[in-house]
Amino acid sequence: MSNLPSEPEFEQAYNELVSTLDASSLFEKHPEYRTGLKVVSIPERVIQFRVVWEDDKGELQVNRGFRVQFNSALGPYKGGLRFHPSVNLSILKFLGFEQIFKNALTGLSMGGGKGGSDFDPKGRSDNEIRRFCQSFMRELSKHIGADTDVPAGDIGVGGREIGYLFGAYKNYRNLWEGVLTGKGATWGGSLARPEATGYGLVYYVNHMIQYRTNGAETFAGKRVAISGSGNVAQYAALKVLELGGYVVSLSDSKGALVLDGDAKSFSKEEVEKIASLKLKHGYLTEIHASDSEFTSKFKYVEGARPWLQVGSVDVALPSATQNEVSKEEAEGLIAAGCKYIAEGSNMGSTQGAIDVFEANRKEGGEIWYAPGKAANMGGVAVSGLEMAQNSSRISWTFEEVDAKLANIMETGFKICLDTAKSYIPAKEGELPSLVGGANIAGFVKVIEAMHNHGDWY
Repeated sequence: MSNLPSEPEFEQAYNELVSTLDASSLFEKHPEYRTGLKVVSIPERVIQFRVVWEDDKGELQVNRGFRVQFNSALGPYKGGLRFHPSVNLSILKFLGFEQIFKNALTGLSMGGGKGGSDFDPKGRSDNEIRRFCQSFMRELSKHIGADTDVPAGDIGVGGREIGYLFGAYKNYRNLWEGVLTGKGATWGGSLARPEATGYGLVYYVNHMIQYRTNGAETFAGKRVAISGSGNVAQYAALKVLELGGYVVSLSDSKGALVLDGDAKSFSKEEVEKIASLKLKHGYLTEIHASDSEFTSKFKYVEGARPWLQVGSVDVALPSATQNEVSKEEAEGLIAAGCKYIAEGSNMGSTQGAIDVFEANRKEGGEIWYAPGKAANMGGVAVSGLEMAQNSSRISWTFEEVDAKLANIMETGFKICLDTAKSYIPAKEGELPSLVGGANIAGFVKVIEAMHNHGDWY
């Protein structure tokens, strides 16, 4: 691959998958699957384009737009759009590659893809964001559709942006169809979609807890460290509180907000205040400085992630961005007594951190790790349910969608568990490798479909 440019994030995701496949008996039982690995690791299509738009001063601006249509073996390409200055092809390829196998684990008919732009919506007016979205969709609309490629939101792309993108697509194509997910509830969206990733993450971990303790424990009474303070972190925190757990941290790109003194947990009201702040693109340092309740109850650690700041903790839920748990932080979490770590973010842990978690598990240690492609699949699962509702022109209740989400997360957990037991050698009493189980289960499902289609032989 020396003729290719360096793509560190994609290479990390690829190596993480391959390392678990190599450590299992999969290629021993099915040596032909190595050929499938070569094929599935290259996107079916990569689309790059310029996005020209006008700011409020009437000045011309230009950004780069991307869509990586990675794999359509199981259904239309499916994956979010990210608007953030850090966006580049390596990041989108890593996200799209992960999305293939995550979507496979949901059991729904969805392929894998990802897209976005290096546009930064922070500090931009609604009109500037609208003009950017319309220009972005002018090109993207040529390549997507309800049965071809169905994008969703991601970092920097929330309900406002999805609305502008959907309106532009409808105008350019003269079609009202379920081409985007995360739509408003009154125009084709699904109830429970905003909550889905955070709720699903907690449902998945609850199954980990119940399996390990034979049903004797749940989240009740457990100290839970959460990073991030966006959609995923907010709803994960609210579900933890609902189940009787204690939320001890939230964070953003500028620092971490951590319980101080004798305080036991963030409250529902405090999480909701933070949600309101984030809707205005504010930072946690602002609410800590301006709200006396936050000043007295929490300490704000500038430039830090929460993992080494929270003291003793039972559960860690990285829910911000990629590579947010380092090897040193993984060791710190184990020293703090953490028993469960599950990623609400995509590739939330570095390879060094994963190695620490997996070594501890094999040695009979306390920590049990679940990767993002399994633990955070609730968001795309409900996006798939939104697609189904759009196709049928129906709308399910919140309770119906939440029940389907809970069932998908339970089924996904059992698939990861059973696959690990089938392919990964383990000592008596050793917890199964959920990262290995997730990688193998998703990989096998996708490349078997590709083989049936004649994509490799």
